[in-house]
Amino acid sequence: MPLIQFVYASRPFGFDTAILSNILLDARRLNDRDNITGALIARSDLYLQLLEGPRDKVEAAYERIRRDDRHVEVTPLLTRSIEKRLFPGWAMRDDPAQSWVWSIEAVRDGAIERATKEEVLGFFTQLAEKGVVPPRGG
Repeated sequence: MPLIQFVYASRPFGFDTAILSNILLDARRLNDRDNITGALIARSDLYLQLLEGPRDKVEAAYERIRRDDRHVEVTPLLTRSIEKRLFPGWAMRDDPAQSWVWSIEAVRDGAIERATKEEVLGFFTQLAEKGVVPPRGG
């Protein structure tokens, strides 16, 4: 079955530990069911998420996200066909992105709109290369 990788950015509508935990619980449960893997880079001003899996399942997940009121200004950044997953074993990896993604000022000044596909994939490649073993149900 052909796989795709899809990345979008959004702005959190309200952000705290409880909201993020709920997003991750929902994502892991649904992604596990739908054979989707990926990662969420999250902080108070930015969600940057990579989803990978069967095209129809990834597209359905994105539509759920677009309707989710915890996300605003949802912006697709890239879609590409892949043969190998970047996050196998992770229903949804998360990372707080404290310093290695765009600064808050850069996001405010339009970094998302100017981002190249290579730059966006670079963030997730760096996250994947950290070599952390996924938690159970991760």
